[in-house]
Amino acid sequence: MSQSYFHPRNILGTAMTPGAEIVQSPSAVSNEPETAPGRDVEEIQESYVQHKNQLIGAIDSTQVLLKGIREFNNDQWVVRYPQLAQPTEEESSKSTRRGHLRRSLTFADDPSLTTEVIMTSSKPGMARAMTMEPASSLENIAEVGETVKEEDVEDSGEVGLQLLRLDLKLGHASTASSLVAQIDKSSIANLLDDRIDSALKHVQKLRNRIEDTSSKVLVTGDLNAGKSTFVNALLRREVMPVDQQPCTTMFCEVHDAIDNNRVEEVHVVKEGFTYALSDESTFTRAPLSDLQTIVDSADPSKPQGVLKLYVTDMRAPSESLIHNGIVDIALIDAPGLNRDSLKTTALFARQEEIDVVVFVVSAENHFTLSAKEFLWNASNEKAYLFIVVNRFDQIRDKEKCKRLVLEQIKQMSPRTWDDAKDLVHFVDSSVVQNPGSSTPSFENLEAALRSFVLVKRSKSKLNPATTYLNHLLSDIDFLASANSIVASQEADRARADLEQTRPVLEKMQSGREQLEDSLEVVEEEGATTSTDRAKEVLNVALERIARGEPAVDQGITMPPYPGLLNLWDYAQDVRRALLASLDSAVKLAENEARVATSYGVKKISHLEEAHLPIGVERNRRIFVPEAMFSPRFKKGQDPKARRRSSAIVAGGTHGLGLGLAQRSELLEVTFFDLFDAQHYFSVHFGHTDGQSKKVEENNDDSTPSALSVMSLGMGAISVVGGKTLGARGIFSGLIRISDFFGNESTRRWAVPVIGFVTLGAAVYFVLELPNTIPKNIGRRIKASLSEQSHLPSMTIDGNDNANFVSGQSARISRETRKVLRIASWDLRERFRSAMEDRAKEVREKEEIERRAKRALEYFSGVREKASEVRFVVGDVATQ
Repeated sequence: MSQSYFHPRNILGTAMTPGAEIVQSPSAVSNEPETAPGRDVEEIQESYVQHKNQLIGAIDSTQVLLKGIREFNNDQWVVRYPQLAQPTEEESSKSTRRGHLRRSLTFADDPSLTTEVIMTSSKPGMARAMTMEPASSLENIAEVGETVKEEDVEDSGEVGLQLLRLDLKLGHASTASSLVAQIDKSSIANLLDDRIDSALKHVQKLRNRIEDTSSKVLVTGDLNAGKSTFVNALLRREVMPVDQQPCTTMFCEVHDAIDNNRVEEVHVVKEGFTYALSDESTFTRAPLSDLQTIVDSADPSKPQGVLKLYVTDMRAPSESLIHNGIVDIALIDAPGLNRDSLKTTALFARQEEIDVVVFVVSAENHFTLSAKEFLWNASNEKAYLFIVVNRFDQIRDKEKCKRLVLEQIKQMSPRTWDDAKDLVHFVDSSVVQNPGSSTPSFENLEAALRSFVLVKRSKSKLNPATTYLNHLLSDIDFLASANSIVASQEADRARADLEQTRPVLEKMQSGREQLEDSLEVVEEEGATTSTDRAKEVLNVALERIARGEPAVDQGITMPPYPGLLNLWDYAQDVRRALLASLDSAVKLAENEARVATSYGVKKISHLEEAHLPIGVERNRRIFVPEAMFSPRFKKGQDPKARRRSSAIVAGGTHGLGLGLAQRSELLEVTFFDLFDAQHYFSVHFGHTDGQSKKVEENNDDSTPSALSVMSLGMGAISVVGGKTLGARGIFSGLIRISDFFGNESTRRWAVPVIGFVTLGAAVYFVLELPNTIPKNIGRRIKASLSEQSHLPSMTIDGNDNANFVSGQSARISRETRKVLRIASWDLRERFRSAMEDRAKEVREKEEIERRAKRALEYFSGVREKASEVRFVVGDVATQ
């Protein structure tokens, strides 16, 4: 049995200041000395203080780590929630053969992300800490750490995180893991943030407990397990209410009456207040005898109240627990675990403030489900639990009872099972206060409890903190290791994506100017080709018209000559036919432009294939050449108003059936269409412009005809005395003609001349009119279209006097340029959008790579720091 150590002056009755640090010295109470030979009291005290300071430093470092993870999770990286999948039989056999533990690491928010890892372990002191590394990165496992066996991993459905585990038990999911998998990444990160926040609060409570020189001993257990009887046995007096029915419904903290000026009484803490002995506004006083009444009157539906009991223990400090003269002890009698869920929850929360848990279990019932859940929860922090198996004297087969109880303890608290000799006691508390009774088992229990609370403060005071910190640091290391793996994989994926995306972007950036130049060249070539072909076709057409021939060879026939009686209608039909042929020539020029435009569109399509990267949607528009030169109405515009305001020129509004052949001003027939005297006079007498003369030189035969003879005759008549006809010339001519005919000789040869002229005129009308009229009309049409001064609707770039060929060429060129410009604009937009998408993708991947690298660096630092802190904690735990 463990012994207690007290300073000799305390044994002699000299009381120490309550709350002072433990100063312990050997005593002859037990046969098993706790300290090593030669180790004095000062060394024990100095060692405890040193370890306490080390542990406080470790707690501060752990808080810094947790806060850093929270900030990193909120600001820079969504911390992933890792899970280790249970291995299959095949994987377990492989791990056994290889001598190490392999597991599949998955993530709740992304089940498809699975990585095979190898579990390794290290032992900072007595605390085994598991860590993991990607299996692909480990060539020699021995270099990383000691391999882990299956039994080193807790046997549960989900291993890995312990304190930071999201233990969800809601919804229709069969397990916590399956439920977590239904939550998105951000929600999981928020839940994990809440768990970290809870851990921070708990760590702060640990720090406060370690700095607090007093100790709190919680006595708890199932209903009717004899907790109150056990507390009374420790106090050696009837203080707590005892009955066959559950009595304790409130937390009753028993303190030494010395702390209350040696006055025994009950302080009822007011609801919503924090108890302070020096502040009477936080509690109400009541005599100790009213405890039963206070407990019975408590409302079970309200939150658990707290009673502060100040009791005098008349025994010597070497025998009493609360009146030990060394450390302030609070002995807390808690409600039963399975009384109701509200009280059980309150008890679970309260145990965070406890240094030592004394769990009272009935020897008849052993551990219930509530008891097991509480002990599993408590074992996260307290590796050592003080177990009291009460009412043991009433059991017939005591060995069987011990065996069954110890087996259960081994599963719930392995460390307690290892020290079962000091920590597990089989007693009967009800016989302790019987007069003259001998209770060596309870005396051993009391001495062991005193030793555990007062002497072994490293176990009772510091060890709960080291246990909790070890589990928490292990979770931090596991969390950092898993997220390091994720960060490394994300960085690799981002790097691989950049290797594919960045060259595409660079190629597009370097080819952007080339594409712009190529598009401009295609557009200019198409417009130039259309202009040149239109001019060529229309110039040839006008030359043919000037010769009295149709502008094109196909589709147009000249009307037959109907004779002298229908000469006027013939001239009108010829004019309409020639104009219609000119419309056909315009259509031919438009068709040539369609061909040139189609070729340009194909070249733009080839540029699209050459410059747009793979994966970018191509232009799905189909170019329809027939749609070119079609009329376009504005939305809501009246077609009649459109027709009135539009340029009515050949080909300009061909879709409406309007062209040169429908122009009324061009269809009007004049006398000069039948006899173009001015033209022939100009040709023969030089009063002509260069263009008319050139046309006549190119088109007329060199042999004289009746028309030329007639022209000469008319010229002779029109010129008298070498002067051109004018007002004065005509008057002079008439006088000379009268004088001329007054001459007798003249009268004799005048009749033959007049007859000759009449005959020439007859020959002209009979033989030459069918050939002359088309030429006359053609020349006049050409001259009219060349001038265009009377067609204000024919405008080109604001010039109303543009001639027909230039106007039509410009119109056709504009249509070609417009189509090619639309196709070029579409390609430019696709190229620009694709380049922006690639640039955005590159920036995103670069940011992912940078963020992943920062995360990898950060989590590596977290692992390193956690390992250092864990080593300190392990060093404290081994002492």
